[in-house]
Amino acid sequence: MKQLLTSFTKYEYWANERLLPVITSLTDEQRHQSIVSSFPSIHKTLLHIWDANTIWWQRLRREEEIIVPSLTFHPNMNDIEKGLLQSNQKWIDWIEQASEADLEEILPYKTMKGDVFAQAVKEIVLHLANHGSYHRGQLVTMLRQAGIEKIPQVDYILYARS
Repeated sequence: MKQLLTSFTKYEYWANERLLPVITSLTDEQRHQSIVSSFPSIHKTLLHIWDANTIWWQRLRREEEIIVPSLTFHPNMNDIEKGLLQSNQKWIDWIEQASEADLEEILPYKTMKGDVFAQAVKEIVLHLANHGSYHRGQLVTMLRQAGIEKIPQVDYILYARS
């Protein structure tokens, strides 16, 4: 399991590192343009991905107060890019040091609505990989709708081949 989770977390970094330069090259107007999707703009979709990674990291660390980047300050695109990649790297570093028992550990947590759950850490890591892929797919579609034609492929199989 650890090998798979390591691969998925490294893939997250790789995919974000490939897609973020395209997004950072956009104008503010393009990043904030209203586009119908789960979130109303490229900017807000990226914030959501970063928020989720950060929230889950804080839950893993059993922090009492969860700090959500998008609610704490008004990050610009450079803040989002740096924050998301740093968050990805924290997950990589943690998983590389984790034992199989750490990955099997049941983590109790509260959702942002206050609902209480408990999940195995490995399920949380798999969720984050799936969550990132899901929203990167949306970002690719949003970029196309914004008129961007040169978008790098970020499929897992391409990462696995490299």
